[in-house]
Amino acid sequence: MSQHDEVLESILALAMDYRTKLEGKINDRKKEMEEDDLSHHDLYSVLGVTSEKGHQIDIYQNIGRFLYKYAGSFLEEAAVICFKSKYPDADKVKIPNTIGQKPKTFEIDCLVGKRAYEIKWRDATTDGDHITKEHTRVQNIKNAGYTPVRIMFYEPNRSQAQRIQVRLKNIYEEVNGEYYSGDTAWKYILEKTNVDLKAILNEVATKVSFMEI
Repeated sequence: MSQHDEVLESILALAMDYRTKLEGKINDRKKEMEEDDLSHHDLYSVLGVTSEKGHQIDIYQNIGRFLYKYAGSFLEEAAVICFKSKYPDADKVKIPNTIGQKPKTFEIDCLVGKRAYEIKWRDATTDGDHITKEHTRVQNIKNAGYTPVRIMFYEPNRSQAQRIQVRLKNIYEEVNGEYYSGDTAWKYILEKTNVDLKAILNEVATKVSFMEI
């Protein structure tokens, strides 16, 4: 079996596992919400939103939280599968925080030799504290003797989140690390692993049916 087929098979199995878990979470939450106190809908009506529409918004807000969480975790694992197909020893690693007290450790999503990968599907944060934590994490990785590399597949749409990403890129460059986002992230995976992850995800999408939500 070719590398492409092996990776495709592994990612398809991973996608089906995540789909099952996501569908279960959504169905469980919908059942829970059938018993919810809907008195806050009175406030929605003041702002011109009907109770029916407000309830739909509540449901989809909950679904969205699950979807974003599972999408991010799935893509991170899929990227690790690509690295492992080329570098079997690639794995998650925790390093101690030698600069601050919290957190006690930082997790490297995938360590390949001396390259410490941080893998994100998307980062839409606008929180300044995120910058401080990321700076500490990157510096700890550098101090541990590794090269920090950030891979983010989808760039944020909002201007404030985009500015945060520019600052994060600068943080990586300051320690001679690397930062890849958008198209350059997909190309980087292909160059380093010989796996076209984006093409594989498109293949997987054709093999699964859409769930009813």
